[in-house]
Amino acid sequence: MNERQTTGSRATMDVWTFATDPALRGAELIGFSVEAIDGGIGKIDEATEETGRAHLIVDTGPWIFGKKVMLPAGVVDRVDLDSETVFVNRSKDEIKNAPEFEPERHRDDDEYRNRLGGYYGGGL
Repeated sequence: MNERQTTGSRATMDVWTFATDPALRGAELIGFSVEAIDGGIGKIDEATEETGRAHLIVDTGPWIFGKKVMLPAGVVDRVDLDSETVFVNRSKDEIKNAPEFEPERHRDDDEYRNRLGGYYGGGL
């Protein structure tokens, strides 16, 4: 699948593909801070660049009582290597209201990924 798909006259990003500069994909993101459009949400515990399944697992710490969230790679807006910060194009509320992270299902369960991808897929 291409990074960009054309739907009618509009191109959209694949929610499971990093849209940032390809040179940044190889950067070690574990431990980087994550900033939503309206503030910090936590630190990256896990990152994968797997084709068509790229995502981040973010430990939210006290923000939402120590839960983790899974963010599809397509929500990453940019990465600042100097400050070790990943910026995402979603609000804290959007992330907080996403389908709950299911650690036992996130790697291999297509239904879970489809649900999460559908939630984040709009507006990319």
